[in-house]
Amino acid sequence: MTAEQFRSMALALPEAQEREHKGHPDFRVGDKIFATLGYPDSEWGMVKLYPDQQKDFVAAAPKMFTPVKGKWGQQGCTNVRLKAATRARVKTALYAAWRIAAVKAAKQSLEAKPKRRKAAQAV
Repeated sequence: MTAEQFRSMALALPEAQEREHKGHPDFRVGDKIFATLGYPDSEWGMVKLYPDQQKDFVAAAPKMFTPVKGKWGQQGCTNVRLKAATRARVKTALYAAWRIAAVKAAKQSLEAKPKRRKAAQAV
């Protein structure tokens, strides 16, 4: 898989946008990042999963997926080795990461809206 294929798959997800974070392309839904490209270098992508999902992806395809080093990796951030990656597995990982971010973005959006007052009831 190439970086362009990863990018294309990420941007094919509903409401996905490409932006930049710390000098790397990132992919977001709402304001929530679900994937990046180019970290630690151009041979890699990254998806933000839950830790239990990360364990499953790494166990199923250790040549494709590896936890990001440090605290981010402990929280589920998972590197994708692009050269070893298959479209099917990356599509599944991107969708899982997108879904997590989409739920968080929706929740954030709902919390930001002012609460409606109940109409005064006539007595």
